[in-house]
Amino acid sequence: MTLATIVALAAGEAEHHGNVQAETFIFGVIAFVVFLLLGLVTLSYRNVANRHSHKADAYAKSHAAELSQAGHGHH
Repeated sequence: MTLATIVALAAGEAEHHGNVQAETFIFGVIAFVVFLLLGLVTLSYRNVANRHSHKADAYAKSHAAELSQAGHGHH
């Protein structure tokens, strides 16, 4: 094919496209749904540490010496 033929075919193909925004709208919808689902997963972990506070208190009492020596982990 020659360059002129390729350009003519490309120009002919460009005329057959419709509204690009309407054709790609579904990608935005999919991204929005994915972000909503990720937000729900994040919110489902809210306050998880306090759900088992009785276990945390029991661990802290039984390992008080170890916890007081450990510090914050920065030496």
